[in-house]
Amino acid sequence: MKEIVDPLLGWYAKNKRELPWRGDRNPYHIWVSEIMLQQTRVEAVKGYYARFLERLPAIEDLAAVAEGELLKLWQGLGYYNRARNLQKAAQIIGQEYGGSFPEEYELLLKLPGIGEYTAGAIASIAFQKRVPAVDGNVYRIYTRFFADGSDITQGKVRRRIRDEIGDVVPEGHPGEFNQALMDLGASICLPNGAPLCGECPLAGRCLACRGGTMLSFPVKPEKKARKIEDRTVFLLEYEGKYLIQQRPKKGLLAGLWEFPSEEGKLPLEKIKPLLKGWGADLDEIEMLGSGKHVFSHVEWHMLGYLVHLRGLKEEFAGGFVLADLDEIQNKYSIPSAFSMYLEKIL
Repeated sequence: MKEIVDPLLGWYAKNKRELPWRGDRNPYHIWVSEIMLQQTRVEAVKGYYARFLERLPAIEDLAAVAEGELLKLWQGLGYYNRARNLQKAAQIIGQEYGGSFPEEYELLLKLPGIGEYTAGAIASIAFQKRVPAVDGNVYRIYTRFFADGSDITQGKVRRRIRDEIGDVVPEGHPGEFNQALMDLGASICLPNGAPLCGECPLAGRCLACRGGTMLSFPVKPEKKARKIEDRTVFLLEYEGKYLIQQRPKKGLLAGLWEFPSEEGKLPLEKIKPLLKGWGADLDEIEMLGSGKHVFSHVEWHMLGYLVHLRGLKEEFAGGFVLADLDEIQNKYSIPSAFSMYLEKIL
């Protein structure tokens, strides 16, 4: 493993990506970027990152912001508990560390939402601590380099790889080393499709490259098929405003706002009696078409209707908020699962 350090750092010096959060070693900036980058592409994160820091430039701003506004800033990134954990950790840092980020890896691990990879990234990049930051990119590089067929979903395998990477993190350049591995995995040792071995500084030492078996690694069991859920979504309009409701505080999309929906894909002939049963005073119904949204473990297959109402009965509207389009866009956090229907009324 020690043989990879010099060629990797040399390659990184010439080829590193220019990213907004690499402009300084501010731990707050690094932390926010790393949390945003979980499950999200780099290019998609850039705009969110800039907007987030413009509104919440310091950790005390994050600690104090109202949850509704925080979730609105996060809207579109998904996995909203990441944002909630950011705020919880910011509040702990304010209360227990006087607003200054803890520098030690072990202390970072105790903060909500910060796991081994994120703690390693913050500690090594912001504070130059000699600790590894091992994510999916690094597991892929390692298993290809050694043609290691171990199942990387097993905890003991992941611990072994982290320990071996940790042993070679260079003194004086831990952040650069970890970021070099990140960039190599993102741009050369690619996850989906053939890696660009001809451009890799480690190719001459890589056992998978020598054997032409790059796509055999890393080894992990097949994912279980996602559960399919059919839903009928209703955009209920009254005098230019729309009825939205808040989802439960726990579970999928917890605490976010949504257009009301029912299980199953309901044909038009079943819509009128359903809505009348709700107490809705109907005027006109328009079909908005089918849509799909993929979560990590479930897929929503949706059918949407735009329903114009003549009036609102108190017993019907009691569980809803009536919001105009400006409020829906700028105040309430509507998950991207509903974006295709929202776009039809904007």
